[in-house]
Amino acid sequence: MTSHASAAFVALAFAVGTADAQQSTSPARRDSTRRDSLARAGSLEGVIVRAVRANGNAPIAQTTITTRTIERRSFAQDVPMMLQGTTPSLTAHAESGSNWGYSYLRLRGIDQSRINLSLDGIPLNDPEDQVFYFANLADLGASMQSVQVQRGAGTTGTGTASFAGSINFETKRVLGVPRQAAAEIQVGSFGAQRLMLEANSGALPHGFASSVRISALRSNSFRRNAGVEGISGLAQLAWLGTRDVVKLMALSGRLRDTLSYLAVPVQDLQRDRRINPLTPEEQDRFSQHLLALSHTRQLGTGVQYASTLYRIAARGNYDVRFDSTTIGNYGLDFNWYGLTSAVNVDRGALKLTAGLNANTYARDHFSFIRPDLQRSVYLNTGHKQDAALFTKVAYAHGPVTWFGDLQVRRAFFRYAPDAAAGFSGDEPSIAWTFLNPKVGVTYAARSNVDLFASIGRTTREPTRSDVFAGNDDVTRDVLNDLGGLQRVRPEQVTNTETGVRLRSGTMQLELNLFRMDFRNDIARIGALSPLGVELRSNVGKSLRQGVEFDLRTRPTSSLVLTTVGAISRNRIAGFTDSSGTTPVIRRNVPPLLSPAVTGTQRIDWRAARWLDAGLEARYQGLSYLRNDGDRTLVLPAYWMLDAMVRVPLRQHDITVRATNLGNSQQFGSGYATGGVPNYFILAPRSVFVTVRLATPRASRD
Repeated sequence: MTSHASAAFVALAFAVGTADAQQSTSPARRDSTRRDSLARAGSLEGVIVRAVRANGNAPIAQTTITTRTIERRSFAQDVPMMLQGTTPSLTAHAESGSNWGYSYLRLRGIDQSRINLSLDGIPLNDPEDQVFYFANLADLGASMQSVQVQRGAGTTGTGTASFAGSINFETKRVLGVPRQAAAEIQVGSFGAQRLMLEANSGALPHGFASSVRISALRSNSFRRNAGVEGISGLAQLAWLGTRDVVKLMALSGRLRDTLSYLAVPVQDLQRDRRINPLTPEEQDRFSQHLLALSHTRQLGTGVQYASTLYRIAARGNYDVRFDSTTIGNYGLDFNWYGLTSAVNVDRGALKLTAGLNANTYARDHFSFIRPDLQRSVYLNTGHKQDAALFTKVAYAHGPVTWFGDLQVRRAFFRYAPDAAAGFSGDEPSIAWTFLNPKVGVTYAARSNVDLFASIGRTTREPTRSDVFAGNDDVTRDVLNDLGGLQRVRPEQVTNTETGVRLRSGTMQLELNLFRMDFRNDIARIGALSPLGVELRSNVGKSLRQGVEFDLRTRPTSSLVLTTVGAISRNRIAGFTDSSGTTPVIRRNVPPLLSPAVTGTQRIDWRAARWLDAGLEARYQGLSYLRNDGDRTLVLPAYWMLDAMVRVPLRQHDITVRATNLGNSQQFGSGYATGGVPNYFILAPRSVFVTVRLATPRASRD
């Protein structure tokens, strides 16, 4: 960590020094032109983000998490762990028994690979397996200005289909931000250490501005042999012209950890909650990088255009011990190039967005047997191209606003097998074309009361892992036995949302009823592949329906109360369960890891100018570990209690955060094997102390 910190200090000193030198030679003037340019910058810098997000009165279930909420919650934990409790129907767990390492989230009980993830409008889900590993980008929350979570089909985004919902991350703005530098130093339970350095240049000559953030962290974690080391950085350079904004963004991260992807049988956890079945030799080493160049232009009154060219790359490998003498090494290396463009038109009653996203992707999969890392066991490549056109329209007529959203998407996958796989030069391929429509209406019953309703349909293709039944490499014979690339059919959801939004000076409430009807639902069958991949297949028809609520009240100027929660009924109509030795017909059974009740109560209290405090209680109801309704194979319900105390000291502050104050001995997630429940433990009681040191903010002018 010392070398990481040294590099970070050098970069920070350079950024701040450059800003100081250039601002001192060309001081900004306090005039109306400057204020106008800041307003223009704020409008133009977020065009792509607005194109993929829903506005506040759109007829969908949504929550936008603000900068203040992120700052209060974030202590560099993985993003899924930070988001839990902020929005209805969102659950999360980490494998390591701490807040770092590989973690995953679910919306309405649906796994992360079926949630559209994007950063400034750039898709994040891996095209092949539609996953994204937040652990690769340590302390990502430190660079976030806001996060919007849409539940259900939502609005059209970029990249993979918005099936269970979508989560769009917006990075901190560069333009119009005061010059400042800051450092955060953090220590805590399980040997956790973190250093974060950031700087904003403020306005530079000729319309330029820049920012940089560098983080390094490590944690031993609670589970044995589950330590994590990560470093990441985000650098942005922007230019503001009379009608244009050009921005270059570079985001990079590197992760090294000891693996802990296997859950533990409950009887073993009763003896020792720190058990990790994986050995210290089974480690993971990955790096991921994102480079994006965006251009936004004000075309005319109420008309804006934006385009972003991006490249995402990742490379890494991990080890799997087969026996006392054999360790397999598995790796991947991918490059992903894409373009996102959008036009926003705002003409009073009419608001229109039209856009496209197109990308091409290739990922090498390879394996070795240690210590020989020269001769591969196999090498195959997955190729995928994706192109989508979308348009969104909102038209207001009196108190009624009508919404429409249509996406046309085509995805193409080609498998380039290993030379020894018996394909004789053949490269199997498959293409899918989808039409995803959504319509809705919002009625302003009063100035502070909106009623809304919408219906939408989304169809998505299976992942590579679904098609290959969890195998990383397949021969011709194996692929034939699986039924070819058509083994798993695309799944479809029809989603209806109805709700009400109430707003007053001291209260905000969103209450919505939802129903999600699935056809050819691709669901986990409760088993893992030899590489720890969750196996999934089509389970026919299923239904998820319920009520969600998000209530925020301010009884006094210093006190904010937040209550979010969901009550749902989830059922699979019927399917053939082939996870055991003999196929079994299951009917009207609850889908796994889909709790019927979730809820969070949060209290934020600004007790005094020198004291800011928060208390959060989260509840997650019972859910099942298999799609069979077996009451002996369940994830028990649990309560969690977290607290935060912050002491501001001018521009500095000290924050103490405590998680799982009651030291709950329950579990965050799990699965069943051989009729035995296996669990990932909740992180035990933990305390983290963060000291933030910052220079005074320079004037925006």
